[in-house]
Order: sequence, then structure tokens, then C-alpha cells
Amino acid sequence: MFNFKTIASPVENILLKEKGSKFIGFAFPVNNEEELKTALEKISTEHPKATHHCYAFRIGLNGENYRANDDGEPSGSAGLPIYNQLLANEITNVLVISVRYYGGAKLGVSGLVKAYKESAKITLEETRIITKELETTVEIQFNFNQQNLIFTLISKFDGKIINFDSREKAFILAKIKLKDKESIAETLENMQFVEFKFI
Repeated sequence: MFNFKTIASPVENILLKEKGSKFIGFAFPVNNEEELKTALEKISTEHPKATHHCYAFRIGLNGENYRANDDGEPSGSAGLPIYNQLLANEITNVLVISVRYYGGAKLGVSGLVKAYKESAKITLEETRIITKELETTVEIQFNFNQQNLIFTLISKFDGKIINFDSREKAFILAKIKLKDKESIAETLENMQFVEFKFI
């Protein structure tokens, strides 16, 4: 399995009203804990007066890193319904936040479950779900006269060059698809004066 489904770009401010309460939905593509933290901080800064900031995320090829947060709502009434929408869409590396402004009328647990589920659902309906291929990074050192060979190899596999340095021993950093890793490694092993490692 060399690919996964995620969202193409962030979606913000998707509004749902329920008995006077306002639920504002946000969805962000996130690849690691750092990006997750940044997105959560952004929303709490933008909505400091909101009653609750409930969210759920999945990170990892099989969504193995995940969390559902009720942020003070009754247990399982907010984070879990949001998380279930991530599962329903079969997406990972995604954070969905539903910000609630309390409107005076209590919704009860079943009303909250319904509202948070709907908020996550309509937010994700606004996103564009894409399939991404897993990537890895390769670092290659080679003699300057081998430059064309290396560049041809990277482009043959649709790799992306991130960094290139051409002192007496040239150096390249490139992103390649994980499924091509073995083929590229095999080709590089058969080249003289070439050193490489995957990072």
C-alpha cells in the first residue's frame, strides 16, 4: 500500500446552526504533530470566546495516530462523531475542528452527537479529497560528471529535487515515491563513485 486519501487544502468557517448554538467547522491537512499544534492554536486564537473547541484527527498511513477531543462537552458527544466522519470518508492526515458558540438552549447528548457529526460532515463535503502517494527522501553524492545520469534517473521516476550542490563532489537531495525506492536503489548501486542513503 503506497498511497492514502487525504484533503487537498484547508477549509474554514463552515457554519451550522442548531437551536441557537453556532457550530463552525474547519478541516486541515496535517502531516505531523507540529502542523496539528499550529492548526489548533490558529483556531483557538481566532475564536477565543467560543464555548468549546472540539476536534478529531487521524495521522499515519492507517490513521494509527488519532485522537478525539470533547473539550468539556459530555464524553463521546463531540470528538467521536467528528472522528467517525474521518473514518466514513476513509481519510488520514486530516484534522477537523468544530468550534461551538453556546446559544442558550441545551441540546442534550444525542442532540450534540447529531450537531457535531453534521458540522464535521458538511465541513468535509467542502473539501477536495485526493489520493497521495507515499514519499521518501534520498540523499545522493556523486562525481560532477555523473550529473546527467543522476538527474535523468530522478526525473524518470517523477522525483522532485529539493537541493543540489555541485562542489568537487556533487550532492543532491530528492523526494521520490516510496514504491520506486527499490528500483532507484538498484540503479544507484550499479553506478560507480555514487554514494546514497534514504532519510
